[in-house]
Amino acid sequence: MPETKTAAPPDVDRVAASRAAVAARRARAAVKQAIADGSRSPLDVLRAAMEEPEGIEGRLRVTEFLSSIPAIGRTKTERIMADLEISPAKRLGGLGRLQRQRIRQFTADWVAAHGGTGDRLVVLAGPTAVGKGTVAAHIRRHHPDIKLSVSATTRSPRPGEVEGEHYFFVDDAEFDRMIAEGELLEWATVHNHHRYGTPRGPVEAAIARGDGVLLEIDIQGARSVRRAMPEATLVFLLPPSWDELVRRLIGRGTEGPAEQQRRLETAKVELAAVDEFDHRVVNDEVGEAARKVVDLMRPRRGRPRRSAS
Repeated sequence: MPETKTAAPPDVDRVAASRAAVAARRARAAVKQAIADGSRSPLDVLRAAMEEPEGIEGRLRVTEFLSSIPAIGRTKTERIMADLEISPAKRLGGLGRLQRQRIRQFTADWVAAHGGTGDRLVVLAGPTAVGKGTVAAHIRRHHPDIKLSVSATTRSPRPGEVEGEHYFFVDDAEFDRMIAEGELLEWATVHNHHRYGTPRGPVEAAIARGDGVLLEIDIQGARSVRRAMPEATLVFLLPPSWDELVRRLIGRGTEGPAEQQRRLETAKVELAAVDEFDHRVVNDEVGEAARKVVDLMRPRRGRPRRSAS
């Protein structure tokens, strides 16, 4: 039986393929340059690579990505790759689950240690009773340059909570209206009961002024903000231990036994979301946890905060 030969692609296809390859190389070079000059956070590039493995960011070799980060360079890249147990041939989009976790954690730690993200919008989330509100309140008192977003909620005020300072307390009809008119950046039903949401207007106005904005919200809300504003930095607040989380929930005395049990079951699910976040901060001591969150919002050293567009 005679051998069948595959026809060579026409010249026009080869030309088109060559042009596409050149365009892809230029696009990857632009991403590397953006990392190097600080106009794009390495965390943002890493997120894009994980979301679209075959996109421009996903096609970057891990070595290219790391060596583009200021203060790393070629020699450190080789050592880091060995520490992370990642082959030099690997691309960002082709990493396995554990490799993704390792490089995400390394990048988050590196960014935090070398001047923060410089991002204007940081989302603080974590499991129930971890102390998000306490950390946010400490930031409000001690770091007036950080603007805290005030959420709207359909639940009743707890003792000591002030309208417009801790929350905007609204009924279900008003919350429905805010959703219908697009006034909420994100919203979610929490613990299968009350609804919480972030008013869009104040956040956008603060960012336009060049202010840093901190959103203290639940994990569902953090996911919604990531979809709406991919440039946001997500920080997961962790308890020192599970036993301490239980102690805090029971000790605050704001829920009955049935509600406490429901929230603890929810907390187990919420803790599993930690790998979706850019940074982890353990809330062992409130002042230290608050400092770490604020440090992430400081402009990256060596360049000014980006101007409003």
